[in-house]
Amino acid sequence: MVQSKAPHLANEHRYWNQGASVVAGVDEVGKGAWAGPLTIGAVVLPREGLVEGIRDSKMLTPSKRQQLSAQIRSWAQDWAVGHASARECDELGMSEAQRVATRRALNRLKSLPDRVLLDGKWNYIDWLPSTAIIKGDQESLSIAAASIIAKVERDRLMASAAEDFPAYMFQNNKGYPAPQHRMALSGYGPCVIHRKSWSFMDDLLWTGIRRTNRNEIDQEKLFVT
Repeated sequence: MVQSKAPHLANEHRYWNQGASVVAGVDEVGKGAWAGPLTIGAVVLPREGLVEGIRDSKMLTPSKRQQLSAQIRSWAQDWAVGHASARECDELGMSEAQRVATRRALNRLKSLPDRVLLDGKWNYIDWLPSTAIIKGDQESLSIAAASIIAKVERDRLMASAAEDFPAYMFQNNKGYPAPQHRMALSGYGPCVIHRKSWSFMDDLLWTGIRRTNRNEIDQEKLFVT
């Protein structure tokens, strides 16, 4: 695996020094998958101690992610995970599904954060003080830790889904469009955890399962608490 530079606590210290006592890093996994949930991790790190080896989850082997996830959960001041289901991704659209999953993760923390740090250019968190950091999973230790927590939890869910839907080999591809996943879709069509608004559905019309069109969905169904 390619090693990235070590993330640090400079951004967390910036807000601690400004009086924020609870600074949470958040990151997502599963945004580009064709099946399964969108998952958000949220981690609040303490000011003392250290877990060596934390990196953006994509830079780590599965075994290393498992090891680090356990260490982070033991070391962190607080942590939580939130999901938006495949159906919610279809019905709400990815942007709103990301907000829903993030709100669920943050609401599961013991205390709402005084500041949220998130990866990327788009700051979609408008209900709490928040800061978007470009390449945040390489810059912020709490964002990188959140990416690991989210990745391990979503991988666990997809491995469990593979037991119910073995043809798609979700334990290997985690719902992403790997060759064996594409082949299973060609032969069997989508299952209940596939995102049926995604464009891959256009090539599967023979199944009789129509591609989800959000414009046709009853707007009352879009309200998610």
